Amino acid sequence: MDPLGARCQFVEVQTLSTWEWQPDPEGEEKEYNFSQQAFLSPFPYREDINRKIVLYNGNVALLNCTAIVNTSNETLTDKNPISESIHTYAGPELRDEMLKLKGCRTGEAKMTKGFNLAARFIIHTVGPKYKTKYRTAAENSLYNCYRNVMQLAKEQAMASVAVCVVSTTKRGYPLEDATHIALTCVSVWHLISVWLTSFCVSQPTYRKLLPLYYPRSEEEECASLPLIPTDIGNSEGEPVVPERQIRIAEKPGCLEVDSEAETLDSDLGQVGTHAFSRMEGDVDKQRKLILQGQLSDATMQKQHQRNYNRWLCRARAEDLSDIAALKALYQTGVDMCGRTVMVLVGRNIPVTLIDMEKALLYFIHVMDHITVKEYVMVYFHTLTGEHNHLDSEFLKKLHEIVDTKFKNNLRAFYFVHPSFRSKVSTWFFTTFSVSGMKQKVHHVETLQQLFTCILPEQIDIPPFVLEYDARLCTLLAFSQPASPGMLFQ
Repeated sequence: MDPLGARCQFVEVQTLSTWEWQPDPEGEEKEYNFSQQAFLSPFPYREDINRKIVLYNGNVALLNCTAIVNTSNETLTDKNPISESIHTYAGPELRDEMLKLKGCRTGEAKMTKGFNLAARFIIHTVGPKYKTKYRTAAENSLYNCYRNVMQLAKEQAMASVAVCVVSTTKRGYPLEDATHIALTCVSVWHLISVWLTSFCVSQPTYRKLLPLYYPRSEEEECASLPLIPTDIGNSEGEPVVPERQIRIAEKPGCLEVDSEAETLDSDLGQVGTHAFSRMEGDVDKQRKLILQGQLSDATMQKQHQRNYNRWLCRARAEDLSDIAALKALYQTGVDMCGRTVMVLVGRNIPVTLIDMEKALLYFIHVMDHITVKEYVMVYFHTLTGEHNHLDSEFLKKLHEIVDTKFKNNLRAFYFVHPSFRSKVSTWFFTTFSVSGMKQKVHHVETLQQLFTCILPEQIDIPPFVLEYDARLCTLLAFSQPASPGMLFQ
């Protein structure tokens, strides 16, 4: 409780000026010169909605409202200015509560109490890392952040929500693009909900773009219409990719017939001619034969190929940017025989924090075009912990799903900096769980041994691996031959 007579540091959101009464930064009214518009604005002037918007230039942690939004990373441990301020004012109880959440995926939102804050709740969300190559995935993930935040607010019947900039500078998302997505999504929710939303920002970008989505007069609406982006998404504000939209044709495989009097024979004649209807025998009988081990090798191979193609289609359609950001799997140069080298960094795989099915999809997506010809894998086991170790069930599932080209074209698997435990586990796995892999696995104690197969300039090695190997070689130089095993985990 504040001392008697002391000024409270928290700010009542109801005392702030709403958007309809906030003047332009120039301090003078604008003159609008526009011709009669033939099109209606998707964001018309609504005085009632403008009363729900507050543009607040200050610390979101100090606002007294129903909920505030915190932007963080997948482990909810990000140390950005917004998150650190919220933790400072909320107290240590918030950190303990967030440990129980066990992380948060990109685009999702999770809620905790506000503890020592004036706000009753905190909604935590994780914005995407922006890369031009994966722009569409980043747009969808950022949209999901705001949608899930507003969905939680609606489900909890919140009266007011303070929204910060979800896409932090650290994540590299262009501010203006991110602002368009935020305003598009939130404006849709204002049409169906009644709570007050405060945009807690210090950037002038929000002040510049707010009139496009929340015009304060009919004149401002008309003047803003030419400035509204063409790709404002669907009716819910969700980004739309035209080439990914599903197109459904009537009677696939049939030609359009002018005559409406089609005979039964002509209808039956078209059954089974399109791709969806072409089935090779009774599926249930085939599954029964698989369990009984009575299917031929050719039929089994077809079944396996169909299963792999399903996984490949999923891998190509799903947003895997959060797994790609781990930088655990990447392509580098070639080995001494000219074969492609793929690197797997064990320390970059937080097994307990990520969706392992998405990790499997990412592996298939990256490796599918690599495995059409001979290749080698380099796995850095360096400085891995229990939370980095892949269990045998996952590896067995991966081995069963992948196409035969993955196994046939793999020429060598270099296991760098192995521990005694990992050597034993690898031996058991390659001996009893999978076949044909044992001869391809090579345990490599130091990088110098690896360089006899792959030249240093042909492989990108993480800095921590180089540092560890340098220390290891120094210790090996002053120790007995029998002692290096004790240095590994």
